[in-house]
Amino acid sequence: MSTLDTGLTLIRNASQRVSRANGWMGNAFKSWMPTGLYARALLIMIVPMVILQTVVAFVFMERHWNTVTRRLSAAVVQDIASLIDVYKAFPQDKDRAQLRRIGQRLQLVVDFLPVGDMPQPGPKPFFSLLDQTLSVQLGRQIGRPFWIDTVGKSNLVEIRIQLDDTVMRVFAQRSAAYASNSEIFIFWMLGTSSILLIVAVLFLRNQIRPILRLAEAAESFGKGREVPNFRARGAREVRQAAQAFIQMKARVERSIEQRTAMLAGVSHDLRTILTRFKLELALIGDSPEVDGMRKDVDEMAGMLEAYLAFARGDSGEIAQPTDMTMALEELRSDAERHGHTATVSFHGLPVVTVKPASFKRCIANLVSNAARHANTVAITGHRDHRYLTVTVDDDGPGIPVNMREEVFKPFLRLDDARNQDEGGTGLGLAIARDIARSHGGDITLGESPMGGLRAAVRVPV
Repeated sequence: MSTLDTGLTLIRNASQRVSRANGWMGNAFKSWMPTGLYARALLIMIVPMVILQTVVAFVFMERHWNTVTRRLSAAVVQDIASLIDVYKAFPQDKDRAQLRRIGQRLQLVVDFLPVGDMPQPGPKPFFSLLDQTLSVQLGRQIGRPFWIDTVGKSNLVEIRIQLDDTVMRVFAQRSAAYASNSEIFIFWMLGTSSILLIVAVLFLRNQIRPILRLAEAAESFGKGREVPNFRARGAREVRQAAQAFIQMKARVERSIEQRTAMLAGVSHDLRTILTRFKLELALIGDSPEVDGMRKDVDEMAGMLEAYLAFARGDSGEIAQPTDMTMALEELRSDAERHGHTATVSFHGLPVVTVKPASFKRCIANLVSNAARHANTVAITGHRDHRYLTVTVDDDGPGIPVNMREEVFKPFLRLDDARNQDEGGTGLGLAIARDIARSHGGDITLGESPMGGLRAAVRVPV
């Protein structure tokens, strides 16, 4: 292997490691991020604002507040050092009146205490910039034992300095040694930011609401429900998406209407022909051949009705709140009236918004399919906060696993299978799945605890 190949291999391995690290960091970042658009938009607004305010506050505190405080404290300590020099240079001022007058000119209150009035140094406040700055300046410019008191809300700062034969006590204005405008700056910064953030949140909610309304409309349309009073609103891009949804919905409904109208015409024409067949057969008379032809015509009529029902679907029906307990009880009564044993149980809130007639037909097809090949049928309903699930169990022979998806194909009639009915068309399960999917759900087949087949219908509520 040449040196060039070795270098390319190293570069390729390094790029792969960088790519894996980038993917890992991206996945970790996605796991920390909120999933909602509203929360993400808030982060997009809040995070830059917080970073900007942090940088501004740090620059202000470091470059302005700290610097000004250090210079003010150094000036105050310098005035005190000058007073000490005056005290040492003019011993003839026995009562120190001249020294006090000089202190007043410097906005300092000077007093002298006995040597024993020097308190013990106390713990320094951790966040007191004034205490730290004064201590540094006193040690640097005066270099004598001192005691300061900067704690409290007083406007004065007390400083005691140990001299040779006395203790000089000085009261200085806090504002003379401390930049006190930092609190005002922080207050205005946080106050204006909070107001702007509240206004931004209110405007953001108004921008997010059309998106949520569009999502609700799409979800309702997917469940086969009407979308009342929906119109395009919000930002330009959101209005474009809403308008595209409205146009798509109109095209789908127009296609369904055209299909229904076409099927109505086909139904009328074929029924006319079948009616003529029946009249001609009635005029021919009775014979074994004629009886067979009548049976074929009746089977053709049944196949035509089943096909039209499958192609028409549940178009035109409006979803409305339906008591599923009563609907399932009616199906149980129908099954028992035809000589089958059936049981019903329901758990949860029974009122569900569905298309009543079509959904009842969906469950009825499953019940009739189970009753045709079993002795006992159990119908169970369960509703939670997201889905309505209806299961139909039986003790029949069941369907092989490899054929449980095949039986949903239209016109598929399995030999010795469950959907093989005399004179049937093989559309019962196909119609049931089509209705379930028009409600935004689906039908699955599986093993039943009763030993036969379980057909489970699950639709969103």
